[in-house]
Amino acid sequence: MDEAIEGIVELAMLYGVQVILALTIFIVGKWVAKKIANIVQRVLAKNNVDPAIQHFVGSLVSWVLIIFVVIASLGQLGIQTASFVAIVGAAGLAVGLALQGSLANFAAGVLILIFRPFKVGDFIEVAGVSGVVQKIQIFTTELHSPDNKKIIVPNGGVISGNITNYSANDTRRVDLVFGVGYGDDINAAKAVLQSVVAAEPKVLQDPAPTIAVVELADSSVNLVCRPWVNTADYWDVYFNITEAAKKALDAQGISIPFPQRDLHLHNVALTSSSPIAEATVA
Repeated sequence: MDEAIEGIVELAMLYGVQVILALTIFIVGKWVAKKIANIVQRVLAKNNVDPAIQHFVGSLVSWVLIIFVVIASLGQLGIQTASFVAIVGAAGLAVGLALQGSLANFAAGVLILIFRPFKVGDFIEVAGVSGVVQKIQIFTTELHSPDNKKIIVPNGGVISGNITNYSANDTRRVDLVFGVGYGDDINAAKAVLQSVVAAEPKVLQDPAPTIAVVELADSSVNLVCRPWVNTADYWDVYFNITEAAKKALDAQGISIPFPQRDLHLHNVALTSSSPIAEATVA
């Protein structure tokens, strides 16, 4: 009996410190992991990230850190963790291969959250579609098109192509082209367009609008009209100036020509030896 007690005491003295240290590492590590996960969630909340994404990313960070804490605790107990790490790595590789596309979308979602090329409410064009951003999720981005269609784009497609953010800047330039006839007075046409732009209250004075001849086309002399507007007023100004310019040009007798071609006919004298003449006689 005394020998058994002595053996237990020796084991306790030998491994007790290691067990206490392992438990300390696990408890403190778990607390630190939770704190870091909460900090990550608060940072995401300050950047107005969707609450579902905040919770998902926070949980992911917490579990990853806890895995490292468990490995560190087992190592403190003297357990060889190399094989355990190899098993975890092999399982992660298998899952990664099975979910390759989903993981690519996940990584792209993380990049979107970090670099923020757009935010909820922006009008963007990505992956061949355009619309207002409604949700930025961890795997997909949800858009609403101008005709109120719901478009869900995988984040991998968003990151892999060009991203055009029409709402990123406060102002935009409206690019309009008006064609007038070659027989019309260019100065008069420019004056008409200048008066139309000046009458539009939503056009900004700085930068100043540009009105100039841009092209001598096949059927018309093309003039560009490029006023600057607040981004929110873009389409109102686009439609208003287009309609007002047509009415003003008509009122001044300045034509907006249709596409046309000049066709020249030549009389060809037929001789008795020509193939056309022989076909006619036959």
